Amino acid sequence: MESEFFDISPEILSLADKALEMTKPVFEEIDSITRHNQLKMLKAFQDARVSESCFAASTGYGYGDRGREALDSIFAQVLDTEDALVRHNFASGTHTLTVALFGVMRPGDTMVSVTGAPYDTLQGVIGMGDKKSSGSLKEFGVNYKQLDLLPDGRVDIEGMKNVITPDTKMVYIQRSRGYSLRPTLLIDDIKEISAAARALAPDCIVMLDNCYGEFVEREAPGKYVDLMAGSLIKNPGGGIAPTGGYIAGKASLVEDCSYRLTTPGTGKEIGCTLNQSRELFMGAFSAPHVTGEALKTAVFTSALFELSGFEVTPRYNERRGDIIQALCLETADRLVAFCQGIQAASPIDSFVTPEPWDMPGYDSKVIMAAGAFTLGSSIELSADAPLREPFAVWMQGGLNFHSGMTAALLAAEKMKNL
Repeated sequence: MESEFFDISPEILSLADKALEMTKPVFEEIDSITRHNQLKMLKAFQDARVSESCFAASTGYGYGDRGREALDSIFAQVLDTEDALVRHNFASGTHTLTVALFGVMRPGDTMVSVTGAPYDTLQGVIGMGDKKSSGSLKEFGVNYKQLDLLPDGRVDIEGMKNVITPDTKMVYIQRSRGYSLRPTLLIDDIKEISAAARALAPDCIVMLDNCYGEFVEREAPGKYVDLMAGSLIKNPGGGIAPTGGYIAGKASLVEDCSYRLTTPGTGKEIGCTLNQSRELFMGAFSAPHVTGEALKTAVFTSALFELSGFEVTPRYNERRGDIIQALCLETADRLVAFCQGIQAASPIDSFVTPEPWDMPGYDSKVIMAAGAFTLGSSIELSADAPLREPFAVWMQGGLNFHSGMTAALLAAEKMKNL
């Protein structure tokens, strides 16, 4: 391998050649999955009869917005669900999940998380422990139970019978790992968890936080869960959607969620699109391909750093349920250098040097690298981590593999020069 535009040492370039050779079979499988999901997306666009008129802006109440309805149809089809609610005015993934939770939970209901504690930002929504945010589910009388993960990071299927009762309203699953080193859930895992939950509580709602997991596998999770949600500045926005989120699942549940987003009785029938539709359609259409590029970036980075002697999870040839790659870099200096290398390879703000800082809500300093066209866009290449043992960094995204690979090489070079 040669580096025409960036200063990368022969030693790192030699490791890159080895990593590329190692990952060839994995890349072929990623290409196969991408091809399947891209054609599935194309068919969904055609079935929804998307045309130029779908991109027209609606204002005010947004009655009769054909594009809004077509986009809902596309997401329902590619996620294998009955219906979907796709809107630019979901402010974040956490906001989308919150609308879903408040849409279907009622006072006295019980929610059971079987994947341990959810993301930090959702803990305030639930009202867990000292995260007693005003307006939380707890304040509205919704009960919360939690099943911790097994020591190997997997869901305790046998232990589910100790927390799930026949009257449990919701069994909640978080697919991705967050700031942990546990395995991300595969479709097979989600299928097993859902079956176990329904055996214990036949009428429960199985809800999935699907963030980072869309289009990573050949199969979508909609066949196995009742409700799911995700962010459009992650996989399903394809790096083009500037904001937004989606809720998908059983039609009756999606309708309940739409009543929470707007008002009871109007639901999905209102909500103007304000000239945002074209980018949401373009992002959705690009999403399977861009997700494949992000996966290749993660696989290559895993192989490169494994060759460099570091512990990585997942390994380059392991099955993946999301786009996140974790690297245990062993020291704070290496972690900081890695993030600075990722930032230096970004198309936006490459001249900025990220430094650790005291981020609200965390018990240690946090460093973040992200040179993104859209602020906070996780499908674009980024890396972040709290500065604490084992000094692991979590990297995700990559709009195209070539720039993602270069970012991994520059990060390795930055660490080498410590």
